[in-house]
Amino acid sequence: MIESLHSPHIARVKALISSRGNKERGEHGEFIAEGLQCAREALAVTSGPKVKNIYLTESGLSRIESAGLDTSGIETILVSEPVMAAMSSTITPQGILSVCEIGSSDFSDLKLNGKTKLIYLHEIQDPGNAGTILRSADAMGIDAVITSPGSVDMYSPKVVRATAGSLWHVPLYSGITLATISAQFPQLNKIALSAKGSTSLTDLKELGDCIAIFGNEARGIDTLLDGEVVQVYIPMKGSAESLNLSAAASIVMFYLAAL
Repeated sequence: MIESLHSPHIARVKALISSRGNKERGEHGEFIAEGLQCAREALAVTSGPKVKNIYLTESGLSRIESAGLDTSGIETILVSEPVMAAMSSTITPQGILSVCEIGSSDFSDLKLNGKTKLIYLHEIQDPGNAGTILRSADAMGIDAVITSPGSVDMYSPKVVRATAGSLWHVPLYSGITLATISAQFPQLNKIALSAKGSTSLTDLKELGDCIAIFGNEARGIDTLLDGEVVQVYIPMKGSAESLNLSAAASIVMFYLAAL
């Protein structure tokens, strides 16, 4: 068991979860996923990020065993509670910390099937919004989530927590421009949630292969809009002036899933 607070294991993990961790994650192709739920998804699925090793406290090991998770093929490292606290980015660690590999996802391998539904996040900055949108995309059966250059790192600790395990269920492509998407899929129908939208979401019918575009929380997506993009709005009967980005995106995805 690792008990020293000067262990290089702590430095390794802290580098991946620090405020500058996006550089470390990019260079080493690793990210941190904390808690039982993420461990369960990471160990259970055959696709998505693979677990490289797991740090466990004695209580964390008990949780893993009680959940019936098989870690026999994974390097398991026992650590003391103080060491786990030093590693963790949460206030109350569950005693389970997985080091996962980001892996490589080639956008050129993405295929359309005539009813493909994609989500594009343009310069989204809030990790809670990004993670919640990916979680909703998983629930609604969205085929892939794509982020633009300049968007929040989808493998940062806050985003990973907000996905609640859905990171392992939805194909994710990061740093892709809308121009690249249009070049690869010129037939793709584009819709964008916009404050200037003139088409009600509920008026959309039979979109076929489509991509829903969501813009930066403060600046929106005006710079992305052209004649090929249908600007839509969500009809609201109540008095609220607007919706949180993740709430609005979830409504759009729910509607798209039914088409």
